[in-house]
Amino acid sequence: MTTLKEIADLAGVSRGTVDRVLNHRGSVNPKTAEKVMSIVQALNYQPNRAGTALAAQKKKYKIGVIVFGRSNPFFDEVMRGVHAKSDELKSYGITTIIRRVDFDVRAQLDAIDELVAEGISGLVLAPYNDRTICERIDELENDGIPVVTVNTDIEGSHRMAYVGSDYYRGGCIAAGLFALSTCGEISLGIITGSDSVLCHTERIRGLQCTLEHSYPNIRINDIKENHDDEIESYTVTKQLLAEHPETGALFFTAAGIYGGCKAVTESGLHPRIITFDEVPTTLELIKKGTVLATISQQPYKQGYRSLDILFEYLTSGILPENELQYAEHSIIIRENLPMA
Repeated sequence: MTTLKEIADLAGVSRGTVDRVLNHRGSVNPKTAEKVMSIVQALNYQPNRAGTALAAQKKKYKIGVIVFGRSNPFFDEVMRGVHAKSDELKSYGITTIIRRVDFDVRAQLDAIDELVAEGISGLVLAPYNDRTICERIDELENDGIPVVTVNTDIEGSHRMAYVGSDYYRGGCIAAGLFALSTCGEISLGIITGSDSVLCHTERIRGLQCTLEHSYPNIRINDIKENHDDEIESYTVTKQLLAEHPETGALFFTAAGIYGGCKAVTESGLHPRIITFDEVPTTLELIKKGTVLATISQQPYKQGYRSLDILFEYLTSGILPENELQYAEHSIIIRENLPMA
């Protein structure tokens, strides 16, 4: 097992310097800190867990978590992973403070400010894709509060890591499923959450690029936002189908599937429907044959891993091996529905 002394000898510094780098105590020359961390990662240094627990208990770390949707079933599953890891971290004296907000930049900024006022040492964030959020993440990083984005990322920020699916690839997969399940000229409607959430826009981009390159017979007729709200989803889906009765396929990039499918049923149309996520209502719609398939992205693991990354960094100074921690996509159809 690698020791602090071995790391110190290889780096040509004292054990105290290594300790300061790993535990963020005092100032260390940036080049020295970088050298120490490169050795730590190369040797796959694992700290003594008993010592880590004692150090964490003394510091009483607080980790903030901000995700979307006060009543979004997908994020309920993400939060199940967060709560599971949070329960594990209680023995280390670590507190997790959670906020769930709507798709609103001001609400997210206010939630961040509230958690900073609470004295958080790190933040798990499903970011609203806005320049002001990006700037706020950079401010947090500069103030020594690392940020891990979960489920959706934000371009250009200095966040430490992203945990979630490769949403562009998810859109490509959806395009392939539509191609396999349809034939001839197809008019495709899209119901998305928000054009201010990167995972939603990137799924659409992946779908569009794949259709244009490989399946030009499938053409997008309209894109409408439902802000992950079931009632709004019902309304905009009904509107899309009324404006485009030729719609033969429908793509839901996020939540609002139950409300949207209610509008589909009432319309008397029978488009091939592809969705994201395996929430209970969507699985029931697959069982009934209303939804053809849904693409899952392991929300529980997203929540659990995000908190775990911050814990490892705060207590041991260990960065994740990969900045992008992608969750595996899986496709669920009626024939492989999870057993109750």
